[in-house]
Amino acid sequence: MTTTSRPERAWLGVVSADHARRATEGGFIQLNHGKRYGVARLQAGDGFAIYSPTDRLGEKTPLRAFTALGVVADAEPYQAEPMSMGAHGIVRPWRRRVDFDAVQPVWLAEITAELDLTRQPNWGYQLRRGLVSLAPSDFLLLRSAMAQR
Repeated sequence: MTTTSRPERAWLGVVSADHARRATEGGFIQLNHGKRYGVARLQAGDGFAIYSPTDRLGEKTPLRAFTALGVVADAEPYQAEPMSMGAHGIVRPWRRRVDFDAVQPVWLAEITAELDLTRQPNWGYQLRRGLVSLAPSDFLLLRSAMAQR
């Protein structure tokens, strides 16, 4: 997908900024402590943005920024090597390959008024699921805002 093309579908994953950095460095995404159901919904070519409520998992200080963005690059989820997930024990997380763009974070407050995502009352409640559908127009808006930094 080129920077000007519009994906048919797009998604927003909720991941701490620290985990988003690991994902972009590794070219993958995993959601909900490595469970399969979230990443199984993604399809090759889907736009994928990451919203980070905090810098590190478990922190109370809010970050509230969009921290990464790319395009799903594989056709099926795959299982990574076993890893420690802290209180969740040792797991083999399910992941998807993502071709991440080189972007800079954008604070939610800077772009809230422009996003379809934030127009509904109590819109933030859906973020608790860890993965929500994102309007392709919102994906393109985020891509543009994050690239202009």
